[in-house]
Amino acid sequence: MSRRPLALRGVVAEGLLALLGGLLLTCLLKRGALRSPASTVSTDTADPLLQTWQLAWVGHAVKTQPSSLFEANIFAPLARPLAYSDSLLGYAPLGLIGSGPDAALVRYNVAFVLAHALAFAGTYLLARQLGSSRGAAAFAGVAYAFNPWRIAQSGHLNILSTGGIPLALAMLARGHAIGRRRDGERPPVRPGWALAGWVTACWQLSLGFGIGLQFAYLLGLLTLIGLTRLALRKVAVPVPLLRADALGVALFLATGLALSAPYNAVVEQFPESRRDLPTVALYSPPLRGFVTAPAESASWGEVTQGLREGLPFAPENTLAPGLAVTVLGALGLLWGRAPARRRIALGVTVGVCVLLALGTMGPAGGRFTYVPVFEHLPGWQGVRTPGRLVTTGWLALGLLAATGIDRLRTLVGSPQLGLALAVGLTGVAVLEGRDTLAYPAPTPPPAGLDLATVRQPLLLLPTSEYQDNTFMWWSTQGFPEIANGSSGFLPGRVDAMRKATTTFPSPEAVAVLRAYGVRSVVLVHALLPGSAYEAALTPPPVEIGGVTRQQRGNVTVYDLGG
Repeated sequence: MSRRPLALRGVVAEGLLALLGGLLLTCLLKRGALRSPASTVSTDTADPLLQTWQLAWVGHAVKTQPSSLFEANIFAPLARPLAYSDSLLGYAPLGLIGSGPDAALVRYNVAFVLAHALAFAGTYLLARQLGSSRGAAAFAGVAYAFNPWRIAQSGHLNILSTGGIPLALAMLARGHAIGRRRDGERPPVRPGWALAGWVTACWQLSLGFGIGLQFAYLLGLLTLIGLTRLALRKVAVPVPLLRADALGVALFLATGLALSAPYNAVVEQFPESRRDLPTVALYSPPLRGFVTAPAESASWGEVTQGLREGLPFAPENTLAPGLAVTVLGALGLLWGRAPARRRIALGVTVGVCVLLALGTMGPAGGRFTYVPVFEHLPGWQGVRTPGRLVTTGWLALGLLAATGIDRLRTLVGSPQLGLALAVGLTGVAVLEGRDTLAYPAPTPPPAGLDLATVRQPLLLLPTSEYQDNTFMWWSTQGFPEIANGSSGFLPGRVDAMRKATTTFPSPEAVAVLRAYGVRSVVLVHALLPGSAYEAALTPPPVEIGGVTRQQRGNVTVYDLGG
């Protein structure tokens, strides 16, 4: 009887156990997300509310308008507003469950937990595939999924959702017989696993280009290296594996081209969506950023407070991976149990990622490192935060740390003591992953407010980039067309509209809104005091032609006519 089904079941079972372990760890370290999942979000009510809307919209669009997913209900009447930031399309299955603002919050918190759990499980499986022991692989999973840098990204679900990267690499490595050896013999190639790796890579890419872009270049580089080695060694590749890779590459390229099309159209329509070097400079971390933790790190936040002072933009400049993984990663590089070639490759990956993550703070202002990448490689002008390149670097560092732990286990001698050592070091990584994150409750919609009964497109006031995140979340009840919106960039015409209508309900402001295409304005009384639109609380002294006003509880609805 063939032993292959047993091997398959073993790998799948271990993967499921790793995912369960990741879920349990996340429930421990991010338990705030589970206390009131229908009424809170992580960190703040800015980007997390944008992402509650994204998750809700992609599910709604899959059910109602699958051929025009990017024609969302925000920034009306502008085209393709879902492409103004990472779309999170890969989470569409979650969006098919439930409806309305409360369900949107639950959905977000579920995705928040799953993102951490999958990052742990994917890294664990990749480390195991590359020959690490279970204890060492668990350390690598914790170090990648819960390191201090990721705490700083807790409000960015698109950046936290990186588990598909190590998971796809693990599948591809297994498919190409890279890694584990049994009885000194090379394991067989597995075309099915290779294809599964490419499909997983497509899913990771579908979450957004904020992380997907660097992953695409990583896969391209690995593919080029693989082809070069085959050409030099003149090794015959089994036809089934060639077919699986050819199909997988085609699927990945097709996914990338399909997803990039709306983003390219947005760039053509809004040239201001391109990043420039001054913007990159604002988000570029100095070298000390790589040993600086965010303020929300329970273990290192207070210790590194002095290092955070003076950082250009602390939320994106605190990139510390953790002390344990750094020390063990150095040990793994110099003396790990993995083959020297692999350790050198992982070390080079860490070094290159750190060098590029410096952005314009690199040597010579990044002129020979990040700037050429930014100016000449496709896609990079849509990236404003070079520090996020540590996503790949810290994954490689975790894999180095795993091989360092396995070297220590051999020195201990006793399997029991070696296991205890690995468990203890993993516990240290867990301690370094603790945080003091806030889980605020966003402002709920006013009682009785039904935007579906208001003529559309409508504008809710007061509007601002921050406030509109809340309004987008409100709009998950029915998805009415709203002129409000928040995204990775602000279209110039929206900024001009906001500035020109601070005097609403003046005739001049009404004229601007009519020209923009807005048919109704909803004043949210509780939010107007202290805002730029506070004047809207005072009704106009004279009637404006074609404009009607109606009081609806704690809101006022203006119909602009036309």
